Amino acid sequence: MRGLGKGSGTDTGDTGDTTGAGEEAAGGADPGTVTATSIPQPYGSGALQAAMAAVALLAALGLFAACGASGTGARDEGPAGSDSVAPVASPSPTATAEPKRVDAVQLVKDDPQVSAEVKRDLKPCVGDEYPVDVSYGNLTGKTTTDVVVNVMTCGDAVGIGSYVYRLRDHRYVNVFKAEEPPVYAEIDRGDLVVTQQLYRKGDPLSYPSSEDVITYTWTKGAFVEESRTHNDYSNVVGGTAEPTPATT
Repeated sequence: MRGLGKGSGTDTGDTGDTTGAGEEAAGGADPGTVTATSIPQPYGSGALQAAMAAVALLAALGLFAACGASGTGARDEGPAGSDSVAPVASPSPTATAEPKRVDAVQLVKDDPQVSAEVKRDLKPCVGDEYPVDVSYGNLTGKTTTDVVVNVMTCGDAVGIGSYVYRLRDHRYVNVFKAEEPPVYAEIDRGDLVVTQQLYRKGDPLSYPSSEDVITYTWTKGAFVEESRTHNDYSNVVGGTAEPTPATT
């Protein structure tokens, strides 16, 4: 060894040559420098690192495969679609215009075609409540609403006048009247139906002997009779016959 050689003071030529050749073989390294090959390595450390790297690689591959199979991995597939569907507004049904309300009492009082007798009998029954029935509908084939007014008595509600008013030049005008009591008019599927009760002598007011039901249709600017039905009623009420007064 070089240190021992110097300490013993021995300097032979062969030995010195051999030592010098060893230094050249060592690449002229500094005796104080420790090379990597001189550090003792732990047994099996390279194999352990390789095994850990293999395990990490397998774990990464497994995670990638799981993401691909489930479809929930961190993949860029564009903006996520929304599960909720915006409600579609259904078209609202066409609203039917409310008919213009009229003052039926004033309409009758101002009507020159209404008889003076009916106007005289048109009085409030209680407070400002008048015995008047009003119906709105299309009778004359126009887009505007026609008005049917029935005037009655307060005590027994007997119809004393029935009238139909049609809108013309922004005002209602009388286009039909019936003043033979008892009478009542109504709208039936676009037709005007007038009912007139008929009494024989001695019939009580609540039990007429018969009635005529007349149907009118608007034709060429006027109401025309379309059909007529006559009904006869029995005078037996509740199993008891109404006595017929003797005639003289």
